[in-house]
Amino acid sequence: MEKLQYISQGFTIEDQELNIRKAIDNGVKWIQVRWKNASENELIKLCEVSKKICSDNQTVCIINDHVQIAKDINADGIHLGLKDTSIDIARQILGENKIIGGTANSIFDVLQRMNESCDYIGLGPLRFTSTKEQLSPILGFEGYEKIIQDLKEKGLEIPKIFAIGGVVLKDIDLLQQIGIYGVAVSGQITNQPSIINEFKIAMQ
Repeated sequence: MEKLQYISQGFTIEDQELNIRKAIDNGVKWIQVRWKNASENELIKLCEVSKKICSDNQTVCIINDHVQIAKDINADGIHLGLKDTSIDIARQILGENKIIGGTANSIFDVLQRMNESCDYIGLGPLRFTSTKEQLSPILGFEGYEKIIQDLKEKGLEIPKIFAIGGVVLKDIDLLQQIGIYGVAVSGQITNQPSIINEFKIAMQ
């Protein structure tokens, strides 16, 4: 599983598509299509075009929240928030072979996600981010450290956890030391797609 996800950003379909193309052109191999304020028609259109761009570039395409759209366009998977469709229902709709990721904000959420057998966990936010409107309590590095420690104390295998929420390149070293598997980045890659290679080198 790739260690770097790009979460798409942009206020219009043109912005979104351009940012996705730039990320892929600069080496991203995993796109999460996320466009919260779109109309359904525009979102479907963006998901269709994103899936095609990703397929043409051997890039994983997962859709944020919308399980039925993910099924209809044959996306590679879905990312679900805590208040979205349950992992079980998504699995029934999408089948066994699709990637299903789930958001978490606390040790309890992480344990829930592990019980639900999702493929990876998006844990955050690391810090304040303007890309998400209803932000959960900020974890900081200490929050990640404590959750990993709790899992170890319970004798549990550490799942594939991606840090999300305001993650930037200089965070990678510390996150890896803590035991975080990967990162999902939006703002820094949108603003500076050429930084992707540095992310990939840092995460080898």
